[in-house]
Amino acid sequence: MKNKFLFGLVLVMFFSGCAWFQSKDEKSAQELVSDGISDYRDGDYKDALESFEKLKDWYPFSKYAILAELKIADAHYKLEQYDEAVIAYEEFENLHPRNEAIPYIVYQIGNCYFEQIETVDRDQNNAKRALMTFTRLKKQFPDSVYAIKARENIKQCLKSLAGHDLYVGLYYYKTKHYQAALDRFKSIITNYSDVGVHNEALKYIVLCEATIKEQSEVR
Repeated sequence: MKNKFLFGLVLVMFFSGCAWFQSKDEKSAQELVSDGISDYRDGDYKDALESFEKLKDWYPFSKYAILAELKIADAHYKLEQYDEAVIAYEEFENLHPRNEAIPYIVYQIGNCYFEQIETVDRDQNNAKRALMTFTRLKKQFPDSVYAIKARENIKQCLKSLAGHDLYVGLYYYKTKHYQAALDRFKSIITNYSDVGVHNEALKYIVLCEATIKEQSEVR
């Protein structure tokens, strides 16, 4: 009898403890999505992120869960947390490959890299990644409004990459590494459409070839 009493007491304490640990402020899925959308519209992206993350964690099978996944990525993007945004967008694409928002998702992945493009004298990995992503968007969803919006970004990526090759080529030319400079200038003509640096590259191709020819004749 004593054991039954103790067992009953343990059960009472256990369930009381569960109720005690449950937050009185815990909101419903509807309340969280409403708060998240409201905060996001007001530009309070940190608060929006918090609401959407709670929604995703607390109600993973809610009809709002997919929206929460998308807005988590968007909130990271707005906060300029681009690495986190890319992870969230890619996770969404992997989990929901047929979702109607996928063209937008791919566009946003490209924008995460695009926003981090450095000046032409710096590393161009982000420009390359952005270009690859926007190109994938055009191939997969050529009729999407986001593919159309990506055109200008693609042009800017090409301009940055071509500008980088011109910058490196000029460095080689000034330091009298004419063959290396020539290769860089030719790569601009070969690899990139004219984004405003072709004439400069062509001018230095002529100068490099003339200098290389003169040096070979002297030898």
